[in-house]
Order: sequence, then structure tokens, then C-alpha cells
Amino acid sequence: MFGFKELALNLLRIVTGLMFWQHGAQKLFGWLGGTAVESWLSWPMGAAGILEFFGGLLILFGVFTRPVAFLLCGQMAVAYFWRHLPSGFWPIENGGERAVLFCFIFLFLWAAGGGRFSVDGLLKRRRGEGD
Repeated sequence: MFGFKELALNLLRIVTGLMFWQHGAQKLFGWLGGTAVESWLSWPMGAAGILEFFGGLLILFGVFTRPVAFLLCGQMAVAYFWRHLPSGFWPIENGGERAVLFCFIFLFLWAAGGGRFSVDGLLKRRRGEGD
């Protein structure tokens, strides 16, 4: 049996993964109104696109949720301090609200894990490690 808390965790993970994946799709492929980078190997946008696209998919499905969330939390912290903070202290003024929100959501997912309705949760149950 599961409760609202478990449902909310899984919904947060799924929606966050889907939202983050879109940023990578814009950078890598020019989808969804974006402009594709010339090369996936370009720094920093190609690297960011790879992390956002593939990391977003892994978060969406809950695969390696904790390590991926930790990596993406760091990416968003770097994005904020490197790209946004020089334009002003407050995120609302420097355009960094999304970076801050993603950073802290990924920090939470690192701590909480993928939840019951994730690939991680399924594998955990199959190994008999609990609910």
C-alpha cells in the first residue's frame, strides 16, 4: 500500500524529469523552439544538453535516481553561480529561478530516491529490499 506522500514523490520525479529533458532536447536537437548546439562536444552548452536530455530521461523513469540527481543538482548549482549570480544576487532579478528550483528538487530526489513507481523502486522490490 502507498500513500499520498509516495504518490507526490513519484509525481515530482516524473514531472521534473520531463521538464528537465525538454531543456536538453532544445540544446541538442533544436526541438521545442530551441536552437541546437553545433556539436554535442561543445563546452558548456553541449555538455549541459547531454546532462539535461539523458539525465532528465533517467530521472523521469527513475533509473539511478540518486546518483543522477546528485550530478544534476551540481550542474544546476554551477549554472546558477556561473551564469546567473554575476547578473545580480536575487534569482528573480538574474533569471536564475529555474536553476535554483531544479537544484533543490534534485537535492531532494538525491535524498529521497526514485520512489515506488520508478525502475529503482521496482528493482529494489524484486531484490526483496522492502517497499
